Amino acid sequence: MADNTTSATAEELRGVLAAAGACGAWDWDIAGDTLIVDPRFAELYGLDPQDAGRALPTATFYQAIHAEDRARIRIAVAGLLAGAELFSKEFRVIAPNGAILWMHGRGQGHRDEDDNAVRFTGLLIDVTDRKRTEERLRVAQSAGGVGTFEYQDGFATVSVSSEFCRLLGFHPTDRLPVRTINAVLLDGESPLIPPDGETPASLDGEFRIHRSDDGAERWIARRGEVIQDGEAGGYRLLGVVYDVTEAKRQEARLRDLNDTLEQRVAEEIVERLRTEEALRQSQKMEAVGQLTGGIAHDFNNLLTIVSGSVEMASRRLDRSSDPRVARALDNAMRGVERAAALTQRLLAFSRRQPLDPRAVDAPRLLAGMSDLLTRTITESIAIAIDAPDDVWTIEADPHQLENAILNLGVNARDAMPRGGQLTISARNRTIAAGEATESHVPPGDYVAIAVADSGIGMAPETITKVFDPFFTTKEVGKGTGLGLSMVYGFVKQSGGAVDIVSTVDAGTTVTLLLARSSAAVEAIDDRQSDDEPQGSSSETLLVVEDDDDVRAYTVATLRELGYRVIEAHDGASALRLLERQEQGVQLLVTDVVMPAMSGSELAQAARALVPDLLVLYTSGYPRDAITRDGRLSPGVDLLAKPFTFKGLAIKVRELLDRA
Repeated sequence: MADNTTSATAEELRGVLAAAGACGAWDWDIAGDTLIVDPRFAELYGLDPQDAGRALPTATFYQAIHAEDRARIRIAVAGLLAGAELFSKEFRVIAPNGAILWMHGRGQGHRDEDDNAVRFTGLLIDVTDRKRTEERLRVAQSAGGVGTFEYQDGFATVSVSSEFCRLLGFHPTDRLPVRTINAVLLDGESPLIPPDGETPASLDGEFRIHRSDDGAERWIARRGEVIQDGEAGGYRLLGVVYDVTEAKRQEARLRDLNDTLEQRVAEEIVERLRTEEALRQSQKMEAVGQLTGGIAHDFNNLLTIVSGSVEMASRRLDRSSDPRVARALDNAMRGVERAAALTQRLLAFSRRQPLDPRAVDAPRLLAGMSDLLTRTITESIAIAIDAPDDVWTIEADPHQLENAILNLGVNARDAMPRGGQLTISARNRTIAAGEATESHVPPGDYVAIAVADSGIGMAPETITKVFDPFFTTKEVGKGTGLGLSMVYGFVKQSGGAVDIVSTVDAGTTVTLLLARSSAAVEAIDDRQSDDEPQGSSSETLLVVEDDDDVRAYTVATLRELGYRVIEAHDGASALRLLERQEQGVQLLVTDVVMPAMSGSELAQAARALVPDLLVLYTSGYPRDAITRDGRLSPGVDLLAKPFTFKGLAIKVRELLDRA
């Protein structure tokens, strides 16, 4: 009966220990130099279950303790064996499965009649979750620059976090003397931790300090609560500190401005208006960008389908066909081109078009545009291009730069209904540090490309709106109001600036400032052909596109060009096809934005299977998948949607021939 009672009591004890989070108990016989542990301790230490209850070597106590904590715990145990009464330490234990757990060892020394230590008993309590929570809190405090402290009145030290120490310039520790903390305060400042016996009404305050490590003067804010200790009559401070130096500097600058307000009022007003205008422009760009980005991908997919169908129909017309059909198809294609241009201008304005910047010879680019400008602008307008050979090379997307200059030329043409003079010039310009400019560009070397007309000019109130999307002074149906918006967005995205000067009845000059490039200009093959470059059945292409109609058009086009083509509707299917292909795939043609796996993720996985695989991305709006700061990542080839039969043929052939 007694054995049953003892067993039941032991079982109850184990249940209580488990509920309390205990991971084991020990009984250390100091005189006999043996250790007895319970089953939970044995399990935690990876001992044989039969070792529970047996006399074990005392060294067993240390065998599962983490090597970095073992020496510290040996010292603490030695202190207890030498006479200390209590043992309370936190340390890491390596479990049998390799997991690192945090334990709180709580023990007590037992003495005989002669006050000699005879036994050392205790419990191991799992505090892993608490330690992990503390670590997360520490990381959050560090990331947010917030330090915590806790102080009980009457004590000489304060419990502090690592971030608290960092803010005041101390080495990380968990406790600091009150005197040490208050020593960093500047003369005349109230103490950060109130003197003993003085109960603060509030913890809200700001203090000037000299950091302990580097002596830097900083402002520290203190916030928290004063918790009264009812019966004892004392108090406890629980609070946080954080650096407010920059805010204080801003306040000082504001006071300085207020002190000289009368002398400077004409000047924060001009600055305020500029800031408001910049904010307004930024908000408009963000709004248009969100709208454009949301519709561009699907809209350009639709345009690809429409343009592809129109183009295929046109290619199948012969001379006996009704000419009205050809005219209808031509009209449809022009509508597609206008819609694509509209989307492209919106993307350009909102700085979300994928740019492909490179070193550009500005004089050569302007000279090459001469014929295009002549065809676009009426004969009543004289065109002059003034770009000396010594003009620097610039960093820009050449195609988008041509579009921007063409847009400015068309605007100039419309501003001279009775004819006039259009001058496009390029000059080197260096902006020195501290030089005041309307465009607020950083100091450096730039090329200024100016488009000047002798037209009707604009009033000041009109100039403030010319870069707004959809703003136009033209009649209904004569313009979208996106020409200058596109120019502005493109130049800003390229790291440059746009200046505009205009006088009513005297003309307008728009100047693009684009950064100088130190790179060499790449050779450009200007040869053009009316024929689409063909492929062969020995060249295998994999087309991946989640839109069925776009995929069908792309595949049909490539097969008509003579290539062997396989197709997939998503990334997972494409990878399976690549694994099964006996005839190697030379080129992957993939959409960028697809569900589950993006085009860039697919390309990375595909190149793991086929290391020398070429990749051509197609997209109406690639977002950030293949761009950095709006620019195509190095080595990326993109064919923008909607693309034409010839455009696809040329781009595919270019990549294959390049390899």
